[in-house]
Amino acid sequence: MNTIKRLYCRTYQFLMNKIFIHFISIKEPKVIDDQKDLSVIAKLLQERGLSKPFILLFTDYKDNTTLQEMIEKLQEEKINFRCEIAPAKEPTVDTVNKLYHSYLEHESDSIIAVGGGTVLDLSKAVGILAKNKNKDISHYRGLLKVRKKLPFFIAVPTTAGTGSETTICSVISDEKNDDKYAINSPKIVPDYAILCHSLLKTLPKEVIATTGMDALTHAVEAFLGNATTKKTREYSLKAIKLIYENLLNFYHDPKDSEACNNMLKASFLAGLAFTRSYVGYVHALAHAIGGKYHVPHGKANSILLPIVLKEYMPQAEKKLSYIKQYINLPVETDFISYIEKLNKEMNIPSSFKGVIKDEDISSLASHAEKEANPLYPVIKLFFEDDLKRILIKANRN
Repeated sequence: MNTIKRLYCRTYQFLMNKIFIHFISIKEPKVIDDQKDLSVIAKLLQERGLSKPFILLFTDYKDNTTLQEMIEKLQEEKINFRCEIAPAKEPTVDTVNKLYHSYLEHESDSIIAVGGGTVLDLSKAVGILAKNKNKDISHYRGLLKVRKKLPFFIAVPTTAGTGSETTICSVISDEKNDDKYAINSPKIVPDYAILCHSLLKTLPKEVIATTGMDALTHAVEAFLGNATTKKTREYSLKAIKLIYENLLNFYHDPKDSEACNNMLKASFLAGLAFTRSYVGYVHALAHAIGGKYHVPHGKANSILLPIVLKEYMPQAEKKLSYIKQYINLPVETDFISYIEKLNKEMNIPSSFKGVIKDEDISSLASHAEKEANPLYPVIKLFFEDDLKRILIKANRN
């Protein structure tokens, strides 16, 4: 049975990648980096004759100097905005619907999203509903189901990890069904990504650690896959090197502007890489676990990454050795060991420590397999039994 599945997956991936890479245009967002403030946003709106932006923030602007200055600039320019605060939890169907109704009520003409992956993914979902016919967000689950481009969209990440400011992806949780799914379409890439380091100075260390590892996972999975291009390999390697050189500095000193800027760039580059070259089983398993147990996505990726990389061996050995050489790891350290040491130094656990219930192993493995196969062009194919084994390893106390 697995032989038939394997043939189907590889045939699908070959045909899809040829079509996707050569015939589907993915426009990269324009990036404005090394920013200390967000004054440029008012100018970008005015240049396009837009005056009614829908703004989604990670926190009340009154509690953040950079956000307050942005709002004051919009008020000064007589821009009539609607401002909402996103909930702290991951994006849900109910939240998408509430924010969409607020967007409609204001008759908004553009979207400004300032926040981490939750805020950016929610904003993409709102934009999908604003421009497309079907108003059930689950209708767009999967690949290439969004037909119309979003309203003019400015994304401002406040974590250095998710890469959502540049990707074709929005991940939504369906709490009623304990489900989590991705919407993938070139139509939902933001128009602009503004990388503003002043927004990240108060990030908790745990968030710096897990979102940084999320970016590393994006870059590594994109590099290892079978759908890479010269450009995505360059993006992946540059991102991995920036993370190697800056993540610990940023973790130990969140006010280190240089390290922060470099991590923002790494996250952006990793996002560009996996947008074209996809992710792999780390993400598929993380989505399944996150949907069921509400484990933060970056944390789930952090735990799973070294475990899954070991399962990819020996097929991944050559590429992981190339990464080691590119970032100048010490001779005595292999890349997987480096990841394990990095997790340990940032107080990320090595397993889920029994969080995953035995009776859920089969359903989680099935969920992950359905997400990954046949879509993800991974270096080594896993099926449900393989994914069960990985989940059991990742759940050890």
